[in-house]
Amino acid sequence: MKKRRSLVNLIATDWIDRALVNICKRSSAAFESSRSEATNENLPPNVIRQLAKELKNLDETPPEGIKVVVNDEDFSTIYADIEGPAGTPYENGVFRMKLLLSHDFPHSPPKGYFLTKIFHPNISANGEICVNTLKKDWNPSLGLRHVLIVVRCLLIEPFPESALNEQAGKMLLENYDEYARHARLYTGIHALKPKPKVKTVAIFESTTALNVDHRNKESTGKEPQPPTPLSTSSKIPSQDQNASVIPVTEPVIGASALPKKEGVLAVKATQVDKKKIDARKKSLKRL
Repeated sequence: MKKRRSLVNLIATDWIDRALVNICKRSSAAFESSRSEATNENLPPNVIRQLAKELKNLDETPPEGIKVVVNDEDFSTIYADIEGPAGTPYENGVFRMKLLLSHDFPHSPPKGYFLTKIFHPNISANGEICVNTLKKDWNPSLGLRHVLIVVRCLLIEPFPESALNEQAGKMLLENYDEYARHARLYTGIHALKPKPKVKTVAIFESTTALNVDHRNKESTGKEPQPPTPLSTSSKIPSQDQNASVIPVTEPVIGASALPKKEGVLAVKATQVDKKKIDARKKSLKRL
């Protein structure tokens, strides 16, 4: 009995020791991670000034499909929303990412992470981005704009040869349709929805019509009026075959026209004058 108890105690003690070691390792890793991120806040003043100019430029003229979230109090962490490019499995999705700048930036490249879960060969399960621009191809002259554009291009053309997500990389090489189905599924579940774009066609057309009316008013000095249809011409019967046809039309817009009643009276007066002229012609023939 004593031997069994001592053996049980030994096993229990060994299990507790292993558990403590694992806990210590996890705590140490978390501490190192938070420590490395904390150093990103200690940027030199000249780097902060350069970043302020670049972030202002990105905010005023953002690249296509990229919106940078500016935090004036901390330039060491740059957040950006990236729209999934059209024609890719990431279309109709918005992905939040961040760039972590170290204390020796721009001499060392920033670290990129996707905060939105995504199925991509070059993005690991924890969101780390693997692209040469952020590693061996880094150049201090490259700015944040270039980095963000490269990351969005990575959604268009992945590199399965250097995959962090081995499942996605293998699936992309062997069965693209299956890869695209997985990527669309992740996009539909985890990605944000893009904001609807304002339609400006109707506003533009109405503004154009108003401008045309305004120009017409300035040129004529009068308010624009709707067009009035012209009436059909009517023939006035005459007593003689040589009588001429007198067309009667409605008043034309912009001209000074008689009212309708006055127009009728004028026609009757014309008929009387015509009769008098015909009578004179007949009397002259007799002579």
